[in-house]
Amino acid sequence: MSKGLKLTDILVTIVIAVVFGIIYRLWGDVSNVVKLAGLQLDQLVYGVWFIAATVAFLLIRKPGVALLAEIAAASGELLAGSQFGPEALTYGIAQGLGAELVFLLFRYRSFSAATACMAGVASAAASLIFDGFKGYLVDLQSWNLILYFVFRLISGIFITGLCAYWLVKALEATGVTQLVRPASRADYDALERKKQ
Repeated sequence: MSKGLKLTDILVTIVIAVVFGIIYRLWGDVSNVVKLAGLQLDQLVYGVWFIAATVAFLLIRKPGVALLAEIAAASGELLAGSQFGPEALTYGIAQGLGAELVFLLFRYRSFSAATACMAGVASAAASLIFDGFKGYLVDLQSWNLILYFVFRLISGIFITGLCAYWLVKALEATGVTQLVRPASRADYDALERKKQ
């Protein structure tokens, strides 16, 4: 299986990113409603903003896809009138890079729920670093800051990791992933075993 991105891989990644870009744009309103509850509960839904990276990688399984998907989704969110303005794109780059580094760590060979969760945590950590540069985190009391960090990381694990993994598994069950992934040696071996 070729590790390089082909035009089809890029186009599928962009389509995924467009869908998530629209979701990202709409998710700002959802987050604002949850924020009204206080106690940093909006951080529990924050992981939606970096799910494109994990979904795209788990579907296409090639280097660069997570970063490309997250940048494209953030760009789509920005073009759709994001309430965050250009900041949406800078966060998208950082979050996509966080996920991409985790997949690189596993040499782009691990497609497990645990790897997806680690990518979610890395994306969440990247977004937290950017939040730190904005300066408002120092105004939070310690207990509130801890809630902020813990809830963001939980969101990265659950939404960006597990939900992305389950979504891709559901797509695999329909057979649609065979359109974007070439058959592997393991697929051929499984067919041979069934014949015997």
